[in-house]
Amino acid sequence: MHTNALIHEKSPYLLQHAHNPVDWLPWGEAAFAKARAEDRPIFLSIGYSTCHWCHVMERESFENGEIAALLNRFFVPVKVDREERPDVDRLYMTFVQATTGSGGWPLSVWLTPDLRPFYGGTYFPPESRWGRPGFRQILEQIALAWQTNRAKILEAGLRIQEEIQQAVAVTAGGRMPAADAVHSGFQQFRRSFDAVHGGFGGAPKFPRPAVLHFLFRYFRRTGNAEALEMARRTLVEMRRGGMYDQVGGGFHRYSVDERWFVPHFEKMLYDQAQLAAAYLEAAQITGKAAEPEVLLTAQEICEYVLRDMTHPEGAFYSAEDADSEDPARPGHKGEGAFYLWSWEEMERLLGEDLPLFAACYGCRARGNVDHDPHGEFEGRNILWMARPELAADPAVARCRGILFEARSKRPRPHRDDKVLAAWNGLMISALARVGAATGEARYVEAARRAFAFLEKALLLPDGRLLRRWREGEAAVPAMLDDYAALALAAIDLHQAVFEEALLGRAVQLARVMIELFEDAGGGGFFTSPASASDLLFRMKEDYDGAEPSGNSLAVEALLRLARLTGDDSFLAPARRTLEAFASRLEQQPSALPRMLAALLLHEAPPVEIEFRGAAEALLGEFHRHFEPFATARWTGRDGPGQAVVCTDFVCKPAVSYVEELRALLHWA
Repeated sequence: MHTNALIHEKSPYLLQHAHNPVDWLPWGEAAFAKARAEDRPIFLSIGYSTCHWCHVMERESFENGEIAALLNRFFVPVKVDREERPDVDRLYMTFVQATTGSGGWPLSVWLTPDLRPFYGGTYFPPESRWGRPGFRQILEQIALAWQTNRAKILEAGLRIQEEIQQAVAVTAGGRMPAADAVHSGFQQFRRSFDAVHGGFGGAPKFPRPAVLHFLFRYFRRTGNAEALEMARRTLVEMRRGGMYDQVGGGFHRYSVDERWFVPHFEKMLYDQAQLAAAYLEAAQITGKAAEPEVLLTAQEICEYVLRDMTHPEGAFYSAEDADSEDPARPGHKGEGAFYLWSWEEMERLLGEDLPLFAACYGCRARGNVDHDPHGEFEGRNILWMARPELAADPAVARCRGILFEARSKRPRPHRDDKVLAAWNGLMISALARVGAATGEARYVEAARRAFAFLEKALLLPDGRLLRRWREGEAAVPAMLDDYAALALAAIDLHQAVFEEALLGRAVQLARVMIELFEDAGGGGFFTSPASASDLLFRMKEDYDGAEPSGNSLAVEALLRLARLTGDDSFLAPARRTLEAFASRLEQQPSALPRMLAALLLHEAPPVEIEFRGAAEALLGEFHRHFEPFATARWTGRDGPGQAVVCTDFVCKPAVSYVEELRALLHWA
């Protein structure tokens, strides 16, 4: 079996390609030096281990001996795990999106030996089909152009780099965003809202939890009931669709249709974390009795992560694949094979309860996927809540348990078991908040264990972080989102357990973040530290997509720390960032909903609640409600429980009863 240099890496994605006949090298100076010495362009392939089309391109092209020979002869082939190096991915994704109008993974980019991109795309079939040029032909044409038209390629690479740098520049604006930026953001989401199925825009539909994060805070600040209903409806429809794992909990990555029915079946940790928080916030606002399935969804997501995505020492794994071995077709890997059900199998397992279960979850004898261009779902059923009112029936609940046990005996999808600081930070925040709101101590303890693991495994003695841990090895200097998400995790965990050491850790992370990433002159934060010498230039994240941008998380963390500690030195970099992004927030506010939420926090009058003595009942009541602009402190655990509420620098008399606290904060 052929073995290349990726065999020495820890990334599951790189290891998947370690036995390709392609002479892959990992991103780094050894690859760059080889390209310079041999005067060859770099072929850069970026993906991640649970990426369906990455698997397809590997099977079709990277395992093909003839195509591998072309790559090895004319190029220096380089692999990057986008989850380890999101800064490299973002730089070259920007190029591909600018030159082709679209992007995605696998990302395929050709670079000069000095790392300037000159041609790129995403998935290429081995031969021309589906309106896409064939990978083999592209390799031959680029190799010929490199030999015969080198000067033009080098000139184009330099020009493209300059154009991209100018296009993505974020510089000091000198003023805060206009007051109506948040209202414009709401209106943009209002115009794209799908009133029938929830969500925003058409197919394919991604959850994009940052939008829900903003809408809930917009509702809390303005009282706009339409914002609440848009977010609530989206969450309810998502939970009822096939994009939610109705048997095992947790969300798949996105829906290929507009009604959340047919998912792309991979599961990402960052989705679970953000959506658990979103469902919790919906339950806090609407009340458990009004939306029982909403709070239940938050809890089921947490249970899924603790059961299937947690390392024995407490940290959280990154993802589960969409593809798995199909038990009905031995030797064949199929999309969603782990999650799909034939009528015959359900009949055997559920017996006389099948008609009721099928009515609840929209199952049909011949399968319920009418449009299946690739034939993956033929004769199978995707579970979705066709009749939600039946889901709580004891017989239906029993059927779910039977299917869960049967499914657990199937070949599981590949799990990407690397631990990423930023994604773990998001999950720690979610668990701490869900645990505090529901009184479920297991969730808070899981958040505490994960945070302790990250401190031990990824935090260096000088206060700097590493991004990735796997199989005992920590590596890759942390990015902006790692510091910001982990600082927020420390804050949320502190607000759940009120340990001062956690607040101290958040302060330390924020100070190192400012030192390493802030552009004090231009405003905002770079994604990568200045020590990242393997980049053409440093970029500033300016989009809250499936993951929130590092800049949005950084502003939120700094504003919350300023309120918690009373240290106004955290306000200056937060304000400089909001000023740098002012024009972006005014002209395209829907690009940065989580930063819009941070702007709402910046403008909100301070609300401080000091808990004293044996205030567990009062604290529990506080956590059950949605107070995103409030800061809580617990001073002393002895004596009778009291709460003092201070709003806009005016404090009310201490209260001792839950009903009094509710009245002070205007909770229903």
